[in-house]
Amino acid sequence: MKCSFIKEEKKEICRRLKKKNFYNFFIINLILKNEKQKKKIKLKINNLFFYLNFFSKKILLFLKNKYFLELIKSYSFFLKKKRKSYKKIIKKINIKLINNLIKIPNIPSKEIKKKTNIVLYQNFDKKKIKQNLFPHWELGKKFKLFCLKQGSIISGNGFNVLINTGALYQRSLIQFFLEKNIISGYIEYILPFIVNKNSVYGTGQFPDKENQMYNINYDNLNLYLIPTGEVPLINIFKNKIFKESELPLKGTTNTSCFRRESGSYGTNVRGLNRLHQFEKVEIVQISTCYYSYYSFYEMVNHIKYILLSLKLKFRIIQLCGNELGFTSALTYDFEVYSPGQKKWLEVSSVSNCRNFQSNRLNIKYRSIKGNIQDCHSLNGSSLAIPRIFSTLIENYQNINYILIPKELIKLMKRKKINICQNFVK
Repeated sequence: MKCSFIKEEKKEICRRLKKKNFYNFFIINLILKNEKQKKKIKLKINNLFFYLNFFSKKILLFLKNKYFLELIKSYSFFLKKKRKSYKKIIKKINIKLINNLIKIPNIPSKEIKKKTNIVLYQNFDKKKIKQNLFPHWELGKKFKLFCLKQGSIISGNGFNVLINTGALYQRSLIQFFLEKNIISGYIEYILPFIVNKNSVYGTGQFPDKENQMYNINYDNLNLYLIPTGEVPLINIFKNKIFKESELPLKGTTNTSCFRRESGSYGTNVRGLNRLHQFEKVEIVQISTCYYSYYSFYEMVNHIKYILLSLKLKFRIIQLCGNELGFTSALTYDFEVYSPGQKKWLEVSSVSNCRNFQSNRLNIKYRSIKGNIQDCHSLNGSSLAIPRIFSTLIENYQNINYILIPKELIKLMKRKKINICQNFVK
């Protein structure tokens, strides 16, 4: 967020930030105060520069007069010293500005309500849902698809081991999602799973979600395991200026995601509901400021089509300000119904971050008129693997086998999973 924008739209910014339960408006006042101080000192530096130029020209006139020459030299030295001290003050003010600016979340879109989520779409009829279905952790044990106990022995709670057909199932889902994304024009990338501090700052995870990320201190390098594929994927476009005709740019990637979720207990974290390491296929778009909402709805429809093709029961929710992420201006959540757990599970969030990330990462475009403007960035899960995996096996379960969705049969080379097909020594 730029100081000039805060100054011009202060009232509107404060009004919308209240929807996100942000009331630290003293930070905004402090930013404006620091910016005012910075402008005053910059003016003084410009004045000093003027006088330095003036006296440098006068030196030639007093070459024969040693007294005036020494006087001019000493005064010029004084002016340079003063200018140097002012630049140090500017540097300190800039640090204060950055430290305060990164604490302000993205401004919600106008249509966002403060407390009420809005269900925009639902293909769910509770009467048609089969009763007394097993939850996925029971199915995983019965069909030997995964083992959380082995994961906890290797790494600790919140880690999982996929076994045989379970591993094949996950690999097939990843391949299926990537192929759907590529057909829709997304370019696939294979990216690092470890990023530096600048990368997580640029996408807005730092400092907001610093405590949820795994930090690696190695050889004095402050590195992080990625919390989502969005981080390295958006950073591909850092410090670039695109032509308007080149946008929107579309990217997709499959990554492992690493999140520390300490202090979480109960059924919400049972089974595959919440893992510290999980696979996710991500999509992002870099768009113009005029086209970004069209890109947003295109991404929403793309994910909707994928879920329909798997014949899952789901709903689309427009998040209210209270639940909106730090970086997002508008978010639609996709929640799939888990018949074994009898509850909704979030499997995707599509967010329009507008220019929040591109301003930090210096991602710009040159308009047809020749103006340089901030790009808008968008991201979405397409899709989060563990919860899709769990809801699929719950929905397609039978007494002695689990059917494979029609879309995955070609990839898995089988139509069902039988009890005898998997074993662990």
